[in-house]
Amino acid sequence: MPLVRIDALGCDAQRLQALGRAVHEALGEAMGFPDDDHFQILTGHDGERSLLRHGTYLGVRRDDGIVYVAITLRGGRPSAQKQALYHRIAELAQEYAGTEPRNVFVTLTENTDADWSLGNGEAQYLDGH
Repeated sequence: MPLVRIDALGCDAQRLQALGRAVHEALGEAMGFPDDDHFQILTGHDGERSLLRHGTYLGVRRDDGIVYVAITLRGGRPSAQKQALYHRIAELAQEYAGTEPRNVFVTLTENTDADWSLGNGEAQYLDGH
């Protein structure tokens, strides 16, 4: 079960929905997450009251079309699967939201079964769910 946070600069609700769809579909395709495993926090930043910083790093020139995608998930997936996920997110973000792949910044944070409570104050993954 991933928890996805997407932050985008100059982004309306329609574009946020498109970005959320892109990430959700990529997670299903590249990592096999089921369609109903859909937990996302989508935030648009206006550039005045809330900002996103970006720059050119490792030869990738980003601009105000920047989209940060932070995914928290249980660990154990191989590097090749992660690379396929990054590639697919960038493809679908361009297709669905018009975001240039160079502006799609993705980070994965892995944790363990004990690090999740999906409600009711329980650690469902430790309880065998």
